[in-house]
Amino acid sequence: MILIGENIQILSKVVSEALSGRNASPLQELAKEQVKAGVHWIDLNIGPARKNPAEVMSWLVNNIQEVVDLPLALDTTNTVAMEAGLAICRQKPLINSASGTQESKEKMLPLAQKYGSNVVISVLNDAGIPSDAASRAESIMETIDYANSMGIPNEDIWVDPIMMPIGVSQSDVLEVIEFVGMLPSIAPGVKSTIGLSNLSNGVPRDLRHIINQVALVILGKAGLYSAIVDSFDKELVALNAGKEKEIIDIILKVMDGEDLDMAAMSQVARNYYKTARVIMGRELYSPSWLEI
Repeated sequence: MILIGENIQILSKVVSEALSGRNASPLQELAKEQVKAGVHWIDLNIGPARKNPAEVMSWLVNNIQEVVDLPLALDTTNTVAMEAGLAICRQKPLINSASGTQESKEKMLPLAQKYGSNVVISVLNDAGIPSDAASRAESIMETIDYANSMGIPNEDIWVDPIMMPIGVSQSDVLEVIEFVGMLPSIAPGVKSTIGLSNLSNGVPRDLRHIINQVALVILGKAGLYSAIVDSFDKELVALNAGKEKEIIDIILKVMDGEDLDMAAMSQVARNYYKTARVIMGRELYSPSWLEI
């Protein structure tokens, strides 16, 4: 699976201070460390960028491209900032992101067409986030058709089904898994992607990683093409590389509906087993699911 590193993002104090002070060094170090960690793309999230949007994005893209050779995902809702970044990317970039809302179709998708970039299109539409796999599929097909009519090919489109936090809607995980599995048949050539950390939003801080790690394995088995992740979650990167085969095997057995004997497992394996059962909806989520 393609991993997109999320660690250069405006909500980070280090990043926000570096951006406001135009101090490139911390940002360049973050980019280089993400490359070392093993991700395949670098996401540059500057948020709405209300002040000097073009200058901020141009400065950031130029400084990151000085030190790393990975392709960039440009993450902002500001179309002025987005275009400034697209215009100077040395490799084919990824717009992160557009959606099925009328405003996004009219303002963000034309940039993807103009610069021939990849573009993430979420299932969000003017009515909100669709609630199940079928309605997600219906929503995204309308937007894909719209993008195609503009000259954006399926091969440049990455679809985000928008996964809700597990503490908000545990069952939504299964809808996303189903959607990811059906996407290749309803939209050949289109890629799937997801903001993985959103699933664990609201989970106790020390337990967020295991939720993300297990979900990555499950979604990967379902056919997920890419995920925006914490580059510095070493276990997640290792699982994505096919390491920790015992843990992967446990997770996939839960996905297949098997019940396993926890008495024969190590504590670490039990934690992954319990987490997989929660993600697959076989146990109710609670903040203390590992203690039950």
